[in-house]
Amino acid sequence: MDTSPTPDASPSLSAPLVTWIAEQINNQSLVPGDKLPSEKQLCEQFGVSRPVVREGLSQLKSEGLVVSHKGKGVFVSERGSRQSFRLPYTELHDAEGLAHTLELIQVFERSAARYAAMRRTPDDLKSIRRALIAMEYAILSDLPGDEEDYAFHQAIVDATHNPHFIQLNEYLEQHARRFIRQARQHTATYHHNLIQTVQQEHQAILQAIEEQDPDAAATAAETHLQNAAQRLHVYLKKG
Repeated sequence: MDTSPTPDASPSLSAPLVTWIAEQINNQSLVPGDKLPSEKQLCEQFGVSRPVVREGLSQLKSEGLVVSHKGKGVFVSERGSRQSFRLPYTELHDAEGLAHTLELIQVFERSAARYAAMRRTPDDLKSIRRALIAMEYAILSDLPGDEEDYAFHQAIVDATHNPHFIQLNEYLEQHARRFIRQARQHTATYHHNLIQTVQQEHQAILQAIEEQDPDAAATAAETHLQNAAQRLHVYLKKG
């Protein structure tokens, strides 16, 4: 699906910090109620700035792993990691981890397209078409069209009218889709002729949703993700 809300395909600077704290919680080196190191200590430990540390802590809070108490610090949440779903940070060259993540995205996108075809409204169709047209303009302007691509897939998820799909989509965008993003950027830079192929895949998804054909929408979304995975493998071979 080649999506991205930002042009930067690099991992977040806060990722090592987030991964370390999550692992400390998972292996019970940190238990519910334990206080985390101070922002200053984390800055020194990971060699990053305070904004980066705060970004990482904000992510951990959103996942329910930690909670902050004003004037006291940040503590491991009483909920613990056992009740909070999170995807482990996966390196691009971790073949097994990458395959597992792509499988999850593929199943999610297939289901989202299916329900969108069943439930879409005229306004939903306008949003999906608008994003597709915006992608076309980006392509004609020799731009990657990352933001427009993200808007297209977001509009499809919105058309499911399922708040849990929408929430999970936001999580996947933040934690998993950088792989597809890098494939799209590589395609736009080095295989510009394939961008129109990607656009045709998007068009097939839209057409199936427009025709309210759930099976065709699911198949078109799955085909798009399978092709995106292949483009990603091409990108990795070049790296």
